[in-house]
Amino acid sequence: MASFSFSLFLLSVSLSLIPILCTNSEGNALHALRSKLSDPKNVLQSWDPTLVNPCTWFHVTCDANSHVIRLDLGNSNISGSLGSELGELKHLQYLELYWNNIGGKIPKELGNLKNLVSMDLYGNNFEGEIPKSLSKLKSLRFLRLNNNKLSGPIPRELTTLSNLKIFDVSNNNLCGTIPIDGPFTSFPMESFENNKLNGPELQGLVTYDFGC
Repeated sequence: MASFSFSLFLLSVSLSLIPILCTNSEGNALHALRSKLSDPKNVLQSWDPTLVNPCTWFHVTCDANSHVIRLDLGNSNISGSLGSELGELKHLQYLELYWNNIGGKIPKELGNLKNLVSMDLYGNNFEGEIPKSLSKLKSLRFLRLNNNKLSGPIPRELTTLSNLKIFDVSNNNLCGTIPIDGPFTSFPMESFENNKLNGPELQGLVTYDFGC
């Protein structure tokens, strides 16, 4: 009996010495992102999942409550894809992933980032349609998706983003017409150039996805 109890003690000690993944949901989300990315320059080498939270990781900024509010990985020569886990960064305000080689679809879960002010995904290889879920980002002021391989129409749901100041989808494969409601009344035509768009929407005359 004594030897059995001693064996249990040794087992508990051994388990306590095994590194465990970060119990912080934001840290887990970022570690999941890292697992989907190729990082030849080792810009993510400080992303240690055994730490309590990711606030000491390079390219990650936290607020006073240790919530991740900024992710800066622009021009980092990373490739791969984004996963739904990014939607767990509930306090994120700035998502900066521009000028990399990230591909695949833009996750619809990014629409869960209700505090997001800026989303810069330009200069990558994103494909597929712009998620309609981005219309839930009511704090969004900057949305730059230019220089990708995005297709399909511009979601009309984005016209409800009253705080949107900069919108750029130039140099993609978008089709249909350009919205004319909400903040879209002030965006220059350069924001839409080099697509397959058919000009401003003619409400009541053609559907917004005309030509797709």
